[in-house]
Amino acid sequence: MKPEIERALAITPASSARERTIDITTTGARTGLPRRIEVWFYRAGGRVYLSTTPAKRSWYANIVKNPAFTFHLKHGVRADLAAIGTPVHDPAERESVFTSIIADLNQPSNPAGLRQPVEPLNAWLAGSPLVRVDFPEGLE
Repeated sequence: MKPEIERALAITPASSARERTIDITTTGARTGLPRRIEVWFYRAGGRVYLSTTPAKRSWYANIVKNPAFTFHLKHGVRADLAAIGTPVHDPAERESVFTSIIADLNQPSNPAGLRQPVEPLNAWLAGSPLVRVDFPEGLE
């Protein structure tokens, strides 16, 4: 893997909103057409995840139906990475990942500039999509 891609994927709690921001291109669940949207990605337990505050999201429905998508890095390095999304349903993994995400977003330095505190853990567990991202070419 190129070192600049490794660096871009290696976000930490100190990473800015800009460094966390990517685009993803999914295949529409109903239309079968490409759909590109801007999202944040997170790291927890050494893995890459996609999630958002509690809400239903079209990108999540698209990944559930068509797990292959493109992960577009766009800050610091531009790269289009083939990715596979796996929805996370295991309660223990969801709790562990969301606990990490919430701690990251609620840190005192608040590098992402979010209104704090973010939604509590039980709200994320009940209503947030969570997708584990794997890169078939071994980019993690």
